[in-house]
Amino acid sequence: MGIRCRLFLCLLAGLIVVALSLVLSCSESEQPDRGRNVSDSAAPDFILKDLTGRDFKLSAARSKPVLLIFLTTWCPTCRSEIPHYKDIYEIYGQRGLEVVGIDIEEPKNRVSQFAAKNQIPYKTLLDEKGRVASAYDIVGIPTMVLINKDGRVLTQKYFAIDTVLQTLMEKK
Repeated sequence: MGIRCRLFLCLLAGLIVVALSLVLSCSESEQPDRGRNVSDSAAPDFILKDLTGRDFKLSAARSKPVLLIFLTTWCPTCRSEIPHYKDIYEIYGQRGLEVVGIDIEEPKNRVSQFAAKNQIPYKTLLDEKGRVASAYDIVGIPTMVLINKDGRVLTQKYFAIDTVLQTLMEKK
């Protein structure tokens, strides 16, 4: 094998590694709990502005369950999951679930355009400094955090959300 062929194969392998790392960093599916007992922790309270400039305070929604969806506009997995988020909103929003998208560290105009283009039906909040994402130990996106009506985190495991939601909302 010639030197050019070896260089090409090394470059190709490097590109594959970079591409895989970008895809995996955008997905929370393999994210560990980092030793936290997420099923019994109090949800950190916060106040963030929505796209209309109104304040949203988590503790003001204490009488009902809340689903926080942490995401960004540039994340391919976040974009591909929008139909799933809309389905959750359509099914459980009518039963009292507050669905809230939290965009992390992006400007309002970009997030507004994204929400309009994708016809996002639920509240979209701006975590411009990333403080709320940090308070919830968000490492990968998208991440969903399900909080019960008492303000306790039920789960932060992305693929467990649907099952926990179904169980929680059947009690209503």
